[in-house]
Amino acid sequence: MIIPVILAGGSGTRLWPLSRQHYPKQLLKLFGDTTMLQQTILRLTGLTDLASPIVVCNVEHRFMVAEQLHEIGLTDAVIILEPSARNTAPALALAALQAAAIESNSTLLVLSADHMIHDVDAFHDAVKIAINAAEKGHLVTFGVQPTHPETGYGYIKTCQDSTDTPGSYLVEQFVEKPNAETAEQYLAAGCYYWNSGMFVFKTDVFLTELKTHSSDVVAAAEQSRTWAVRDLDFIRVHKDSFAAAPNISIDYALMEKSANVVCVPLNAGWSDVGDWKSFWNISEKDNSGNSFIGDSIDVGSSNTLVFSRDKLVATLGVDNLMIINTPDAVLVADKSQAQHIKAIISQIEQQKRSEHMQHREIYRPWGCYDAIDDGDRYQVNRIRVKPGASLSLQLHHHRAEHWIVVKGTALVQKGDEVLLLSENESTYIPVGIKHRLSNPGKIPLEIVEVQSGSYLEEDDVIRYEDSYGRS
Repeated sequence: MIIPVILAGGSGTRLWPLSRQHYPKQLLKLFGDTTMLQQTILRLTGLTDLASPIVVCNVEHRFMVAEQLHEIGLTDAVIILEPSARNTAPALALAALQAAAIESNSTLLVLSADHMIHDVDAFHDAVKIAINAAEKGHLVTFGVQPTHPETGYGYIKTCQDSTDTPGSYLVEQFVEKPNAETAEQYLAAGCYYWNSGMFVFKTDVFLTELKTHSSDVVAAAEQSRTWAVRDLDFIRVHKDSFAAAPNISIDYALMEKSANVVCVPLNAGWSDVGDWKSFWNISEKDNSGNSFIGDSIDVGSSNTLVFSRDKLVATLGVDNLMIINTPDAVLVADKSQAQHIKAIISQIEQQKRSEHMQHREIYRPWGCYDAIDDGDRYQVNRIRVKPGASLSLQLHHHRAEHWIVVKGTALVQKGDEVLLLSENESTYIPVGIKHRLSNPGKIPLEIVEVQSGSYLEEDDVIRYEDSYGRS
C-alpha cells in the first residue's frame, strides 16, 4: 500500500500579499481553476496501489483544507492538525505513526502541498523508481535536475556510482543554499540536484531510523497521538505534547545523518514557487518577458509581473518589476528583491497591523465574508454561506445588523421568530437579540450585512450553539 502524505502546513510568506498566514499559498488558485493543494493530489491520478492520503495541516486551516479535498471528491482523507508549527520532522513523524496504524507494511510518498510540476508523466516515472528503491529499504529523496544556478534552493550532491535500483544514486552530501559563484560550480559539476523536499520510504524503515537519529521527535509525536481526539473530520493531537517536539526539518533530523539515503533525479518542470520571481519564471510571458495575470493594461514595459484580480493595474515603461494587487494591499518591488519580502512582513508586524495574517475576505467553515466598506459606527460585509451551512446561534452586545438577501434563500432565526427570506428581502437584528443565519437551499446564499453600533470588532459575539465546536 502506497500512502501519500501531503505536508500542507507552510505559510508562504514570500508570496505576500496574496499568501497570508491564515490563507497560505497551498490553498490558493495560482495556476488554473484548482488550488495548489488540490493539484498536488490530482497529480497522483494514474499511479497504482494508492491509498487515501494523509494530510498534515495547521489547525487554523482545517476547514479550508477539508472543503478543498471535498471539492475534488476526496472524502476519506485523514487530516492531522498541527497545534503549532514544528517543521517537517515532527509532522512526518505524526503521519508515519498514523500510516503504521493503517497498514504496518505501507510505503509513504511524501509531497509538499505547494509545489508545481508541469510534466506529470515524468513525475510518475520518478515516483515508480523511488518506490522500487524504498522497497529495498532505502530512504529516497527526489533531486530536481537544475536548469540554472539557483541560490534559493538547498542542493543534494550524489555519487554517480549505481545503486541496487537503476535510476537512483547514493547521496554523498546535503548542501545549504549556495552563493552565486558556488551555484555556477554546482551546475557545471553535473552531480548536484536541487533539494525538492519530497521523499519515499517504507513506514517502518523511516520510523526506525528516525528513532535512531532523532528519538525526541518520535517520542513527542507518539505522546501527542496518545492523547489525540477526533474532531469532525480531523485528528487533533495533544497540544502540549506536540509543542515539546524540536522545531527541526526532516533533512536535519534524519536525511543528513543516515547512510541509507538515495536520490532519484527528477526532470519534470518542478518549482516550489517560493517567491514572486519563481512564479514569474514559470508563468506564460509575452515577447517582452511580461506576465500579466488579471485586469491589466501595459505600454512599453519589459520583464515585469502583474497579478491583479479585482481592479485594473496599468503599467507604463517599467522594467523588472513585480506588482501584486489584492483588495487590501499592493506590493511593488524589483524582482531582484523577491527573496526579501519577509522584511515587509516584519514591518507590518512591528506596526501591529493585520495584513500579513488574513485577507479582507475572511473564510469560515460555513463560507466567507468580505468587509467591503467601513466608517464611523458602521461596517458593510458581503457574506456567502455554503448550501446546508449555518452560522452559530449568537448575539452581540454593541451592534445591530441589517441583512439584505441578494442571492439564494436565507433561513433566519431571530429571537423566537423564524423567517424565510428570498432575494431582495431583508430583516433587522437588534442589539442583544439571539440570531442565526442558515442556508437551506442548494445554491450559495449571499447577503449584504450592514453593522451599526458603538463597537464593531469580531470579538463582540457570544455563541450559544455552533456546528463547528466554537460555542
